[in-house]
Amino acid sequence: MKRDQDEFARKLKGYLDAGATDLRAGTVYKLQLARARALERLGAEPERAAAPGMAHALAGDGSNRMGGGGVRKRAWLGFVLGVALLVAAVFGYEQWNLYQQTREIEELDVQILSSDLPIDAYLDRGFQTWLTRYQP
Repeated sequence: MKRDQDEFARKLKGYLDAGATDLRAGTVYKLQLARARALERLGAEPERAAAPGMAHALAGDGSNRMGGGGVRKRAWLGFVLGVALLVAAVFGYEQWNLYQQTREIEELDVQILSSDLPIDAYLDRGFQTWLTRYQP
């Protein structure tokens, strides 16, 4: 049985090679993409799915030689990098906002502590009300 498959693959290879000699580059590229999609649907690796005696040089062996094998990988990588950039930007904005709030509180503390208020004013229960009413 194995010998019959090898013989069939050898004959098929000859026919495919003879018919593929006058194909345009665009057609070869489309064949490569169709083969990659078919193998992807099967869940098979292109190298493992090819029969041992089959020629797959013009149809593409699933590699990235003609640009079609890694299109989805590049798209996925672009998506992941975009999401990572967005997360980093949001995180950076939040950190900057927190820094600004902390700086405003520090400035208010410095203004209060450097003012001429007596110590009793700081101990007064209405001091919080005064702070909110007269905050610069």
